[in-house]
Amino acid sequence: MDIMFDTNIIISAALFPNERMNKFLEIISTEHQLFICTYSLDELERVVKRKFLSRMKNLELFLQKLHYTLIHTPTVDILDLDISIRDKKDYPVIISAITADVDILITGDKDFDSLSIERPIITTISDFIKSYIN
Repeated sequence: MDIMFDTNIIISAALFPNERMNKFLEIISTEHQLFICTYSLDELERVVKRKFLSRMKNLELFLQKLHYTLIHTPTVDILDLDISIRDKKDYPVIISAITADVDILITGDKDFDSLSIERPIITTISDFIKSYIN
């Protein structure tokens, strides 16, 4: 499956690793194709510099080791979209996922819960593990 991570998932994996997250990342990298959009990488850098500056090197090392395909986030006028999400900053993420035609978007952001779209499936790490990992 083609899977895209939202920024909050990357932050958790890179800055707060644990056994469960490491196993999850291993499964994603060996059994699926991971995608990350340019918007998320930019947001990731801004958030880490603002909140976790001392861990910036951890993030850089994590991204160097992570196997993923970079998706260019398209510029789209949100007025032309047939979707509505509370936090306007989430539009680039969902647009990237739709444009790249990924199967699943994994996020911890509750604002995505309000979307009623067929593809991609929007899920959390826990729900992904329950549904797709034995």
